Amino acid sequence: MNDFFHHIYANGALLVMWGALIIHTLLPLPREAHPATLWHKFAEQLANKVNNNSSYTQRQLSGTLAMLLMMLPLLAVLIALKPLVWKPELFNLALLLLAIDWRNTDKFTFQFTHALAQQHKPHAKQLITPWLNRETQALSPLGLGKAGAETLIMGYGRNVIGVLFWYGVGGGIGAISYRLLVELARAWSPSRSRFLPFGLAVIKVLAVMDYLPLKLYALMISLGHRTSNIWHAIRQQSSSWPLPGPAWLLISVGSKLELSLGGPAIYDDKKTVRAKLGGRIAPSAIHLAQVRRLLIWRAAIWVVIQSLVMGLIYQGV
Repeated sequence: MNDFFHHIYANGALLVMWGALIIHTLLPLPREAHPATLWHKFAEQLANKVNNNSSYTQRQLSGTLAMLLMMLPLLAVLIALKPLVWKPELFNLALLLLAIDWRNTDKFTFQFTHALAQQHKPHAKQLITPWLNRETQALSPLGLGKAGAETLIMGYGRNVIGVLFWYGVGGGIGAISYRLLVELARAWSPSRSRFLPFGLAVIKVLAVMDYLPLKLYALMISLGHRTSNIWHAIRQQSSSWPLPGPAWLLISVGSKLELSLGGPAIYDDKKTVRAKLGGRIAPSAIHLAQVRRLLIWRAAIWVVIQSLVMGLIYQGV
């Protein structure tokens, strides 16, 4: 046992992960000043400059080159800096702290849930607008409930589980690269017509990086109550959603709590037909609290399992 903890301490990867979780819990970065938010805004400015060709092929090529222009220099700088830092553990800790984020999602959820419970639609729309690419002014209470639940689910799925997974695979560089790719995909989402096909390249790369962590998290959520119903829903509904990782996660949570997710949405004043996922209950304020509780408990189990796996791996190093 002493040798086991010696290997953990000597590598430092587990201490970095636990340290980042504790520090983020105590001292979260405000969303408005978060580097990922600034990165998102820069991506929008870049798209305004280069996404202006009338040719479908040229716009797709521009999107691919823009993604490479954003990501490759970043990776080159981070890889070059890693051997130069005094303590690699502090370098990984800083990058993981910049990548992980559930406190801002929780803050939004508390405020949004309160607004829904008070039936204060204008305030609820104001709160959720920065988190979505779709139009929010026409959302009904049902639409607001669905949008809030989907935002909460994907926030935990990507900003916590996906970040931790890629930290385990690629250290701090893997975690921050994944998080910034998520922001690029949000900034250039092809669900909005002006970013189709400009954003297809980054969406495809993100779909590959989402595939394992979101499906594993969905599998973890499915265990226990209503497991067979959830797997039946995944088999029936997942093919109708464009991205497999998010599809599994949304379906697993929706079916677990019998909540209705998905459905039509308006992007750039155009109604988009999206598949309906999960169950039949319209999400309300109380259901958002249930979703959050489910996600937190499964995320805690994920952290324990990832810690054990990383400990076993480093024990054999």
